[in-house]
Amino acid sequence: MSPRAGSAGPRPASTHTLAFVESPVQLLNVLEWAHADALRAAGEPTGPASGAGAGAGGPATAPAAGPAHAAGLGADASTAGAAPDAAEAASGPTPGTAGPSPAPGPAPIPEATGPAGGPVPGTAGAVAHTGLTLVVLSPNDPMTRGQLRRMAELARGEGHEVRWEEARGGATAPFHTVGGLAPLLRRAKRIVMGDPFSRYVQLLLTITRARDLVVVDDGTATMEFVSQLARGERLVRWHRRGGRPGPRDLVFAPISASARRRLTPGSGRRVEVFSSMPITETPDGVHVTANDFSWTRARFGPPRLTKGADLVGTSLVETGVVDPDRYLEAVKNLTKTYGATRYFAHRRESTDKLHRLAVETGLEIVRPDLPLELIARRGPIGRTILSFPSTVVHTLPLALVGTEVRVAVCDIDPAWLTATASPRAQGFLSGVTGTARDVHRLSAVSAVSAT
Repeated sequence: MSPRAGSAGPRPASTHTLAFVESPVQLLNVLEWAHADALRAAGEPTGPASGAGAGAGGPATAPAAGPAHAAGLGADASTAGAAPDAAEAASGPTPGTAGPSPAPGPAPIPEATGPAGGPVPGTAGAVAHTGLTLVVLSPNDPMTRGQLRRMAELARGEGHEVRWEEARGGATAPFHTVGGLAPLLRRAKRIVMGDPFSRYVQLLLTITRARDLVVVDDGTATMEFVSQLARGERLVRWHRRGGRPGPRDLVFAPISASARRRLTPGSGRRVEVFSSMPITETPDGVHVTANDFSWTRARFGPPRLTKGADLVGTSLVETGVVDPDRYLEAVKNLTKTYGATRYFAHRRESTDKLHRLAVETGLEIVRPDLPLELIARRGPIGRTILSFPSTVVHTLPLALVGTEVRVAVCDIDPAWLTATASPRAQGFLSGVTGTARDVHRLSAVSAVSAT
C-alpha cells in the first residue's frame, strides 16, 4: 500500500511544474499544494502525517505551520459556445434575489496570460514557489469564470505564472488550446491536475512526457477517482455511473484508458494525490499527502462570527440527482429549524432555482466570488454552517480550525432522489457524510425530510 499521508517521497530537483485547473476549487487546491510543496522543499513542517489515505479517517487538522482527438471535449463544459463578457460579472447577487457577496474583494482580473506578479496586499510573508505555471482551461459558465478570475489574481500574487485558455470558446478552441500547450507539455517535468475525469486533462496527459504527476482535490470526486484507480476501473464521474456510455464516451474511450494508465504508478513514474478527503482505498504506489488548508489559514482570517446560521447550497438538483421540489422543501425546513439567514449558492446552481429559493424561504442568496473556504475564512460567517453532503463538510472544518464555527450536515433522504439518479448516488452521498470529521450530523434530519 502507499506511504502514509505526508510522506510524499523524493522529488526531482529543479522541476518545472505545469498545473491544469477548470474550477476555482481546483485552483485553490493547487495553491495549497504549492504552499505545502515549498515548505516541504525548505525542510519546514507541513502538519501531522496522519490523514487522508493513512487510515485515520480524515486529513490533518493541526494549525498552520507558518505563513489525439478533440472529439467529445465539450461534454465537460457547462454550455456550448463562448459566453459574452457582459454576462460574466459573476460576483454579484442573482437577478431577483437579495444579497451581495459577504466580503467584496479586488476587481476581476483580465483574462490574459501574464507574468508573475508581486505579493497580494496584506499577505506579506508568502512562501515563494518558483517554476509553477497555472493553466486555466476556462469553462463557459459565467459564475465559474468570475471565481476563476479572482483565484488567478491570488495565484499571481503568490508569484505563480497564470495562463488563461479559452478552451471552450468554439468548435476549433480545443485544437488551438492543445496545439498551443503542446510545447509546454513536452518540457514540463511535473504535471498537477485538478480533475482527472476531465476529457481535456486526459487528452493533455497523452502528450506530456512528465514522470511526476499530482492530482489535487476536485471535491468529493477525488474519493471516487482514487477508488476507481485502485480497482482498475475506467474513470467515470460518480453521478454518471450505472448509465450506458454515449457516443462521445465511446469515441474518447482510448484516450481515457491511456490517461488511466498514465495515472497508475509505474517504473520511473510517480503519482501523488493531495487531498483533504478521507481516502481509504489507495492504489499501490500512489503517494497520498494531506491538505490541511494551511495556505488559506496563513493568508486569511480568523473570521468575524455572526450569531445566525448560514446554509450552503448544492448543485445536486442541476446534476439530476435530487428532485427540485424535495430540495426546496428541505431548505425551507432547515431555514425554519435552525434560523438560517443566508444561502451561499453553489456556482452551478441555476438562477431560476435560486430565485425560487429566495422568494419561498426569505433567505438572502449570496453568490460567492471565491471558493467558500476563503469566504468563510475571511468572514463574516455564521457560527453554524448548514450543508448537504458535499466537499465543504470535509474542507470547512479544516479552513476554520481554531474558530468557534460549527459545521452541520443534513443527509439526503432517499425519497429526494430522482428516478434517473445513479444507483450509486445514495451510497456515495451517505459516504461523504459518514466519513466527514469534525462535523455535526443534524439531530432533526427526519424533520427536514420532504413529505
